[in-house]
Amino acid sequence: MNRVDAPIRNRVRVVLLNAALGPLDYRVPEDMDVFHGSIVMAPLGPRKMPGVVWDADSFPVDEIDAKKLRPLLELREVPPLSAPLRKLIEWVARYYFASPASVLRMVLSSGAAFADNRPITEYRLNGNIPKRMTPQREQALEKLAGVQGTISELAFKADVSIAVMRGLEKAGALDSSQASPFADITRPDPDFAKVDLSDDQKQVSEKLVHAVQDSVFQPYLLDGVTGSGKTEVYFEAVAEALRQDKQTLVLLPEIALTEPFLDRFKARFGTEPIAWHSGLKQSDRKRNWHALADGDARVIVGARSALFLPYKNLGLIIVDEAHEVSFKQEDGVRYHARDVAVMRGLHEKIPIVLASATPAIESRHQVEQGNYELLELPARFGAATLPEIEALDLTQDIPERGSWLAPTLINALEENLAKGEQSLLFLNRRGFAPLTLCRTCGHRINCPNCTAWMVEHRLTKRLACHHCGHVMPQPEKCPECGDEDSLVACGPGVERICDEVQMLFPQARTAIVTSDTIWSPAKAGEFVAQMEAGAIDIVVGTQLVTKGYHFPNLTLVGVVDADIGLEGGDLRAAERSFQQIAQVAGRAGRADKPGHVYVQTRMPSAPVIQALIKGDRDGFYNAETESRRAAAAPPFSRLAAIIISSEDNAEAIETARLIGQTAPKLDGFAVYGPAPAPLAMLRGRHRHRLLVHAHRSVELQAIMHQWLEKLEWPRAVRVGVDVDPYSFV
Repeated sequence: MNRVDAPIRNRVRVVLLNAALGPLDYRVPEDMDVFHGSIVMAPLGPRKMPGVVWDADSFPVDEIDAKKLRPLLELREVPPLSAPLRKLIEWVARYYFASPASVLRMVLSSGAAFADNRPITEYRLNGNIPKRMTPQREQALEKLAGVQGTISELAFKADVSIAVMRGLEKAGALDSSQASPFADITRPDPDFAKVDLSDDQKQVSEKLVHAVQDSVFQPYLLDGVTGSGKTEVYFEAVAEALRQDKQTLVLLPEIALTEPFLDRFKARFGTEPIAWHSGLKQSDRKRNWHALADGDARVIVGARSALFLPYKNLGLIIVDEAHEVSFKQEDGVRYHARDVAVMRGLHEKIPIVLASATPAIESRHQVEQGNYELLELPARFGAATLPEIEALDLTQDIPERGSWLAPTLINALEENLAKGEQSLLFLNRRGFAPLTLCRTCGHRINCPNCTAWMVEHRLTKRLACHHCGHVMPQPEKCPECGDEDSLVACGPGVERICDEVQMLFPQARTAIVTSDTIWSPAKAGEFVAQMEAGAIDIVVGTQLVTKGYHFPNLTLVGVVDADIGLEGGDLRAAERSFQQIAQVAGRAGRADKPGHVYVQTRMPSAPVIQALIKGDRDGFYNAETESRRAAAAPPFSRLAAIIISSEDNAEAIETARLIGQTAPKLDGFAVYGPAPAPLAMLRGRHRHRLLVHAHRSVELQAIMHQWLEKLEWPRAVRVGVDVDPYSFV
């Protein structure tokens, strides 16, 4: 178990998986060998609670007479959490204003550390049709073809109750099998496939290989244009880690990217890595958790939550598409996986690679400060060249009434179809239309739980809130005035653009790619297979399709509305728009066929659009960085948002005022607000916000901890702190 200390005797400090409690002391039974990091079961009142033995000096508590301490109940037979991981948990809790228990839950999220090792019972349809059918049973039989999992997992996937699944089991429609909680691991072969690298790729890969060999902390910013072969380069560092029997963690921003990545990995190393994401079955999560904790799993690819897993011998961390906003967790523990990954590398004393074609300004600033080392891949691999980008001024190149595609883009789509090449239309807006409006009385259909419009999803014939998930059938008449046939869809979503494409080109084979249609790695795999087989002519997608995909026959990209991302008061709006459009443009012409990109805009002279057309990435970044510097905005300052919410608006207002009135008055530390949040109601709770702005030299966390910990507010009020916020709603 890689223990370096002696067993702890007499008493221990335990962090329980209960965010409402601080660490508690317990007595160690004489027959129990407990170490720092050991996972234990401890009594809490009449209950048995899981927890981890912690370093006593990390969390001071009031000393209790040893005779009054209750004994630990059980020691779990899994490796203890390492000292570097425990230090990371402490840092995340302190930096992001979370309880240690909340962070610890992410480390032990699979439940594998506390569950027994009995096989897990899984079920799948066997083809038998029950004599008595209900709409719920029909829905389950339709949605669960080829799906295997526990009863609760099947119920979730089929969107029915557990009772419906139990009824199908009793009716003989399900077969059961036993799944082992331990994985049979095939180790990747670092020399499985011969790798042909360009001179630039060789130079960068050698630097990363030496970093793995040296086993020292060093962050690298791998900055390469789209199609430059960044993945192939960092695969060489992965191969070196494998040769040294070290583990590698690869973080991806979307689980939909996992399946294409697994295929590329298998082609290079002969087998797939271990995956970790929310789409895994319970049995797979337990197997994979044991495999990485025991050290059997050598390469783990996953979403941001994989960052907190208890690896036995971690030797390398890679954050792919490191600029992506989805690495920022917006609820629970509000951490940024890119930044926490760097901190884990620091504690583990290992190299970390941040790979991106459009690095965040924060990452570029770290390079300028000398904290990160820059590695560049300035050209596409092989014969591929960067696509030509052209702006279409929608005030001149005007779409027909009721349409959203400019004539120039329509002609380009027609030509691409005639050549047998694939096209992609990008619009970062799910559904059919973002607003449903009554033409008679002007009523807008809003979410009952949020201050947000309900989005029409015509494929499912529902209206949905993209903030809280509330869904409702499409009303036949206006809920305000009662007029029939008066409701009209306003604005385009990807479904509406796809309808337009199908009307223009009825012979074209189209596909919609959003989180509504590609919700799992398996679905992403199906989409990739169809694209590679040439079964799709035109893709209409959101930001989900802007990154990570490589389709040699995709030569045309159309950005339907480049102005969407420039709206609002987000300080990163211009940077984010540049990144998204540059990334989606990078899907075109990735092989020997040249690519062309059309960007539809009403602001062709905007700096973002001009930088994209001219290919002046450095000019855009330099101007944006100087703008941030002049405004004393991050990365030249620190921000933290304080979000107050309650079902009772009066209590929320009172608490927000209390926090604002007691704000410290210090040099280099300013507090703005309180004010109602732009999204003033979310999931039935009223919301108010304050924004803290601090100089880089100010100890932001220390000041805010001292300020907020002295205050008291009603139990029904929630106060959350978002350090380094990305969302301002």
